Amino acid sequence: MKEIILDHPLVTHKLSILRDKNTGTKEFREIISEIAILLCYEATKDATLDDITIETPLTKYDTKKLNEDKYAFVPILRAGMSMVDGIIKVIPNAKIGHIGLYRNEKTLEPVEYYYKMPDKIEEREVFVLDPMLATGGSAIATINRLKKDGVKKIKFLCIIASPEGIEKLKNAHNDVQIYCACKDKCLNENGYILPGLGDAGDRVYGTK
Repeated sequence: MKEIILDHPLVTHKLSILRDKNTGTKEFREIISEIAILLCYEATKDATLDDITIETPLTKYDTKKLNEDKYAFVPILRAGMSMVDGIIKVIPNAKIGHIGLYRNEKTLEPVEYYYKMPDKIEEREVFVLDPMLATGGSAIATINRLKKDGVKKIKFLCIIASPEGIEKLKNAHNDVQIYCACKDKCLNENGYILPGLGDAGDRVYGTK
C-alpha cells in the first residue's frame, strides 16, 4: 500500500504553525483537530454509501447516505486523543475505542496497559489515530491487537510520519493504508522525527 500524503497549501500552513516551538497549547490542539478533519476527509474517499429515499420540501428524492455506525476510531493514548475532537465532527456516530501503550525501557518494545473497544469491533472499519508515526512500534502493536480481535479493514491516520516508520508499518501490515499530513526527513538518534514538532503528547497537554 502506498502512503497517501496531504498535499495542500492549507495543510502546509497549519503544519508550519504546529512545528513552531512558540505555538501555545490552545492553538496546537486546535490545529491538530483541524488537520484530523482533513485526514478523515481523505480517508473516506472510498467509503460505500447506502441507497435511501428522502423527502425534500418539494419532492421525494433518491440519494445515498453513509452508515456511520460501521466506523470506529481508535486513538493511541495519549497523544492520539488530540485527533478525536476533529475527526468525530466528520463522522459523529462512529464508535471510539482506546489503546494505551508504553515503551519497555530494556527491550524498547511497546507494552499494552489498556485496551477497550466498542462491541462488534471486528465488523467495523477502524481508523487508528496517532499524531506521530516515528519508529512505527506503537502503530504496529495496535494493529496487531485489532487484527487479533478480527478487524479486517484498518486505516492509519497521522499528522507527521518518518520514512522509517512508514516503511516499517508497510512491511508489517501491507494491507493498512497510511494517511499523513506530511512525510518528514528522518528520525534522530533518540527516535524523534526531524524536523518534526517535538513530543505531540507533551505539547497537546502542556506537560513539558
